[in-house]
Amino acid sequence: MVRNLKAIILAAGQGNRLKPLTNEKPKCMVELFGKSLIEHQINAYKSCNISDISVVTGFRNDSITISNVRYFRNERYQITNMIESLFCAEKILNGDVIVSYGDIIFEKNVLKLLIQSDNDISVIIDKNWKDYWSIRSKNPLADLESLKLDSEENILSIGQKVNKLEEIQGQYIGLMKFSEKGVNILKDFYHECKKISEKKANPLNVNLPFEKSFMTDLLQGLINSNYKLHSVPINGGWLELDTIEDFETYQRMLKNNTLQKFIKLEELN
Repeated sequence: MVRNLKAIILAAGQGNRLKPLTNEKPKCMVELFGKSLIEHQINAYKSCNISDISVVTGFRNDSITISNVRYFRNERYQITNMIESLFCAEKILNGDVIVSYGDIIFEKNVLKLLIQSDNDISVIIDKNWKDYWSIRSKNPLADLESLKLDSEENILSIGQKVNKLEEIQGQYIGLMKFSEKGVNILKDFYHECKKISEKKANPLNVNLPFEKSFMTDLLQGLINSNYKLHSVPINGGWLELDTIEDFETYQRMLKNNTLQKFIKLEELN
């Protein structure tokens, strides 16, 4: 049994690229394979004996009615990003914590690998990204970002724009774990950067206001400050639902029995 491990799902966004599916509900409530994205995630967590689950809501928070979970609301979801959503739940950000984006689903085997990692900061990366992105985009370089590893599988670069595919050794999927020490590192670093941004340029991303910084900006900032982020490699076993084209692709693949190459539905819960 997993003890003292909690999960925080970041689900504040509407998902404009998924319209009309998100006209009246947030991205996390779009149904895929018979369940909403957030239900798939909660089922995965519960299958791994994680019952302390929090959801950070924003757009149409009234439409998320999952029972037996804790809710926080990002009141400023329209003008902020993932980092600020996470810190809306700061009062329960302690101990060992898994953080997941609300627009992904993943097999329980993926979650088990993350749980087994004993590093302070562990980040799931997909080594099968080339095959996956080939079904989602005709020009992967337009969408993908850097992910470089050192010889010990620690992340050197994440979330940066790339000019060649060789700069990508895996794909960040939006699923990570922080040990108690890692959580303290995360909180101290966040508050330090926020304080700096009030007087100077945003230290996480000079091109954005601090509150609009991406999660990968924060992760890269930790790397730049010599904290180790250990990668946990997988080969598929997850899906992101970002656009209406994604939705149509997955439905088509389900119908023609080609989805199994990327995710096994029987392993979702």
